[in-house]
Amino acid sequence: MSAKRDYYEILGVAKTATPEEIKKAYRKKAIQFHPDKNPGNKEAEEHFKEAAEAYEVLSDQDKRARYDRFGHQGVGGAAGGGFGGQGMSMDDIFSHFGDIFGGHFGGGFGGFGGFGGGGGRTVNRGSDLRVKVKLNLKEIAIGVEKKIKVKKYVSCKHCNGTGAEDSSSYSTCTTCNGAGQVNRIQNTILGRMQTTTTCPTCNGDGKIITKKCTECSGEGVVRDEEVISINIPAGVAEGMQLSMSGKGNAARRGGINGDLLILVEEEEHPELTRDENDLIYNLLLSFPTAVLGGSVEVPTVDGKVKVKIDPGTQPGKVLRLRGKGLPSVNRYGTGDLLVNISVYVPEALSSEEKKIMEKLEESSNFEPSTEKKESFFRKFKHLFD
Repeated sequence: MSAKRDYYEILGVAKTATPEEIKKAYRKKAIQFHPDKNPGNKEAEEHFKEAAEAYEVLSDQDKRARYDRFGHQGVGGAAGGGFGGQGMSMDDIFSHFGDIFGGHFGGGFGGFGGFGGGGGRTVNRGSDLRVKVKLNLKEIAIGVEKKIKVKKYVSCKHCNGTGAEDSSSYSTCTTCNGAGQVNRIQNTILGRMQTTTTCPTCNGDGKIITKKCTECSGEGVVRDEEVISINIPAGVAEGMQLSMSGKGNAARRGGINGDLLILVEEEEHPELTRDENDLIYNLLLSFPTAVLGGSVEVPTVDGKVKVKIDPGTQPGKVLRLRGKGLPSVNRYGTGDLLVNISVYVPEALSSEEKKIMEKLEESSNFEPSTEKKESFFRKFKHLFD
């Protein structure tokens, strides 16, 4: 699926749907497009993965809140995040959500390794990593690629993540006799019940390591550093969290890597203040410029621009520079730059300046009439509320 659809639309639920309604809707979609029911159908497989990606976000309270606020970008849509960002495998889906299907497909999932409710091999998952990325307004305005060095657990190259020194360093598990599962019979009020669970000794592998890897001591992972490129989309905001699937810690002895979670921090601009997608600049005009008019320079994220000041500009007036704000992270347009005008009144005057001001005071034009006072207070009423 080239373009991401709305997650609520994918599952066929309203945005006010309860967690139970979301779970029920996902189970219905997953059963409808399950590979066992649609063998060889690539379109059904994509729908199956799409539904799993939607459920992975909407079933998590924090991710759902970010998605509701920021859309796909808020849950890693631009950074390759979520399962769908880098290709969600069937193993990913069954290891995470297999319990939802229950016994609908006989406990296993055809040719996909027996994940889910049937007690097959337990898939390890590496832990998530969290990093903070600090951005300035320029980077937020246009988007940016950041390269960061991350200390993390990576798969051991010596043993390819198996934890064994070589291919002969295994023996058959004596607990399950190589089956990877153990059967238990319990007496209940309904009679004798048999349950099948993953073997606790070999974790479902059917074999145990007799000679551990000398590099990782049998863990399958080692501590290392990795330089990761993160593509930050334009319009992100303070506190937004992006994610990159599979860029977290490697799993012990194989499995699914954790995710890299990127928390956005915004550097304070020396002159501009952010208000969602709008930017605000407080301009202090000299008294003569406010009276006579002219042009002044104001800062933007792209540099300074000239702004025309009309003669008789009053303090409290707001100039709006269209499109000079920040883009929406969901590409719904660009904010504006709002220039709030104040007028500077000098606290001390030279004798010559004082004479000029006294002359001006004699002019009736500098003495506001009752009508002018009322007009002013009506126009700038918000300043006095």
